[in-house]
Amino acid sequence: MQTKLAPAYQDTPDGRRADAVLRSCVHCGFCNATCPTYKLTGDELDGPRGRIYLMKQVFEGQAPTRTTQRHLDRCIGCRHCETTCPSGVQYNELLTVGQAEVERLVARPWMERLRRWGLRTVLPSRAFGPLLKLGRWLQPVLPSALARQVPTAPALAPPPWPTEARQQLHARRMLMPQGCVQPHLRPHIDAATARVLDAVGVRAVTVRGAGCCGALKGHLGDEDGARAQARRNIDAWWPYIEAEVAVEAILVNASGCGAWVKDYAQLLADDPAYADKARRVVSLLKDPAELLPQWLPALKRRLRVRTGGLGQITFHPPCSLSHALKLGNAARPGPVETSLRELGFDVRLAACDAHQCCGAGGAYSLLQPDLAEPLRRAKVAALSATGSPVVASANIGCITHLQPGMDVPVKHWIELVDEALGTPVS
Repeated sequence: MQTKLAPAYQDTPDGRRADAVLRSCVHCGFCNATCPTYKLTGDELDGPRGRIYLMKQVFEGQAPTRTTQRHLDRCIGCRHCETTCPSGVQYNELLTVGQAEVERLVARPWMERLRRWGLRTVLPSRAFGPLLKLGRWLQPVLPSALARQVPTAPALAPPPWPTEARQQLHARRMLMPQGCVQPHLRPHIDAATARVLDAVGVRAVTVRGAGCCGALKGHLGDEDGARAQARRNIDAWWPYIEAEVAVEAILVNASGCGAWVKDYAQLLADDPAYADKARRVVSLLKDPAELLPQWLPALKRRLRVRTGGLGQITFHPPCSLSHALKLGNAARPGPVETSLRELGFDVRLAACDAHQCCGAGGAYSLLQPDLAEPLRRAKVAALSATGSPVVASANIGCITHLQPGMDVPVKHWIELVDEALGTPVS
């Protein structure tokens, strides 16, 4: 596609990024076929091709409007279009700079501004945990529409982490960022990850001073805030990366967060103080799914396999795992499905649109419920039809979004591996 950037964007980092992506698009429209919002509304501007056209107008100097902003807001950011695109268009890179620029140029109604400010300020902060507890306490008396948005507490306390004495036995170390919302919503996931690492001879190292990966601010158009959070995390992680006994990986067990950390190198490419460090961080980044095939021999030695295997589960592959981290797609099973089967699980996928977005999208389900809810209903129906007693996924956003509609537990797959190990860690 030919472009002619407006003078204001020529020779700027965001202008160069936008121009490169725009020029790679041939406007074929294959992307619309797999876009969840286009499939729901049938509106060209609710598909990747239409949104690319809107962002092209902005970077060529046409003033964006509330209509422009609304259609960009309605993008979930699932990146299915990137997997589908025959030209390799890096749509998410364009969306990141496009949303930030439209956010700068188009004023929102005050109520909308307040809500978005609250999400990007409260969720990544220390206040989130206490506020979540308060919301759960008040849930019985809240209006039904508000009560449905308060995630329920896990029924059981999380399993214990491996003791310090036990972890000191392991020479291998991996940095395990705990993020912002997951420790409060599902503390079991981090505990299970630490226990599985212990089972394969690796110490889970946690870090003070780190926090939210920055995805929430980035997805809400606050690119400067996202960069600040990326820098803070790099500063907190760097001593462990440069230590004499350095960590061998940065293990992010929420695929949505991992997808954002993977973009740190691009996000900080024009920051001379952090560009090299960001590239180093990205080179160390791993999702547990990437390492699961390597862990199989050690896990098999530890597993308590019951007669008839470890039972039936249905796996919901998050978009961030499939399309951002590129760990499996509709044409190629990912390492979670294949490795869990090798461990003895009977792994099923939804028979219809297994890799279709569930509508979670981080804060998307809170900001765009009219689109997120029908996507959730469709996904819940497809997952429920498999008849499995448990659904597994790999991202905290998908897990908490799907659980209210499911009659069976929705867990992170690493929790199921930990449960199958079945041995207390002392």
